[in-house]
Amino acid sequence: MLWKEITAGIDFVFGHLFFINLLLAVVIVFFQRKNVQSVWTWLLLLYSIPILGFVFYLFLGTDMHKQKMFRIKEIEDHLNDAIRKQEYRIQSEGFRGTDPEIAEYEDLVMYNLGVSEAVLTDDNDITIYTDGNEKFEALLEDMRKAEKYIHIQYYIIKNDVLFNRIRDVLIEKAAEGVEVRILYDGMGCRSVRKSCWKKLASMGIRTSEFFPATLRRLHLRLNYRNHRKIVVIDGKTGYVGGFNIGKEYVGLDDRFGYWRDTHLRIEGSAAASLELRFVLDWNYASRENLFVPDRYRYEKHAESTQHCRIQIVSSGPDSRYQNVRDNYLRLIGKAKKSIYIQTPYFIPDEAIQSALLIAVHSGIQVNVMIPCKPDHPFVYWATYSYIGELVMEGARCYTYNNGFLHAKGIIVDDKVMCYGTANMDIRSFALNFEVNAVVYNEEKATQMRKIFEEDLKHSRQITKNVYVGRSLLIRFKEQMCRLLSPLL
Repeated sequence: MLWKEITAGIDFVFGHLFFINLLLAVVIVFFQRKNVQSVWTWLLLLYSIPILGFVFYLFLGTDMHKQKMFRIKEIEDHLNDAIRKQEYRIQSEGFRGTDPEIAEYEDLVMYNLGVSEAVLTDDNDITIYTDGNEKFEALLEDMRKAEKYIHIQYYIIKNDVLFNRIRDVLIEKAAEGVEVRILYDGMGCRSVRKSCWKKLASMGIRTSEFFPATLRRLHLRLNYRNHRKIVVIDGKTGYVGGFNIGKEYVGLDDRFGYWRDTHLRIEGSAAASLELRFVLDWNYASRENLFVPDRYRYEKHAESTQHCRIQIVSSGPDSRYQNVRDNYLRLIGKAKKSIYIQTPYFIPDEAIQSALLIAVHSGIQVNVMIPCKPDHPFVYWATYSYIGELVMEGARCYTYNNGFLHAKGIIVDDKVMCYGTANMDIRSFALNFEVNAVVYNEEKATQMRKIFEEDLKHSRQITKNVYVGRSLLIRFKEQMCRLLSPLL
């Protein structure tokens, strides 16, 4: 009897497949505000592979854009006061007399203030890490010095040798009375058993999961993941960048070999901006309101010896604008001499790709570096397609051959850089929750450019001859993956 009911259900689905697809197409076109390219890709998928297309849409296509997920009135009131004061000062005084180094980026500063609510701080010291062992040694040392709290947020945490070292320090600090919180993404940390988090909780470490699985480990939201990597210690020291927590990030995974990434350690008021981002995410995931106004006062740190100007810019599908992407776009448009980009995934939207092509044709030196090996094959071949288009127009593009390149950022004219968690791809622009630091400082931008040039020693240039000479199989992979790029 049960088998007959199942068979009848299957017959009904196949018998009404056209109408089911038509209904779903109506939902996509009229009720979910997707971009045109994405709409056509989904429609093509639905009618090319009807059953699988429908399943893919359930997991990848649901739209949560513009939902106000992270709003707390006290934070808005406090932050708005700081933003309005900065906007008034900039509009009335400008930067040309007091801060000539940042004057030409005044419009970007104002954009980030108004759209991303990113306060500009100028009392920061920055340390750049490109090696996982060095980054995590510094992080462990900073955590050992914590007096009040340690807030940790990562997209991926794996319960392996690296996390064991971090966990031991956190347990020790929790026993000393330091508040320890870990916010993790449900999809990125799906390999960690619930018992691990419960054990940490029993030792005084508070944990919370962002977008947990609906049914045990079944994730209906493959999109809209929290891709941010933030650590803040006592509101004075912050970390942001590309490294997650896992043994591959310190070069202990044979599949990837050496892991080349970029992470920023920030001392100064910008750490409070990172803390604010963490608090908003934590409050949403845990339903615990951590907001304490005194934590987020943008006061100068007397011990600061450098004056790096920083805005912490975050974006996500709940944002009205694609804030990180818009910063990339504006920086490309303002470039006069050079653009340096490192990213593991290069799937730009039409505006970013067009801006880069315009820069190339304007005589600006455009340099893009991607990995030599894929960790996600479909994404890699779509990346290679977009890279090829730049190469054929005169851009200098490279594959990094000394392991896996996971650094994410852009440097313009040796004056400003934007680095953090966001890849140069549509997923980071519109589908994931990301956070980047925009650093207006010639010394640090020049240092980052020199790091790029050092990476060239371990890279291979994709010349026009190399790209034209690729095999028919690679050409086929490129075309198929580029077709699906709005969904990748």
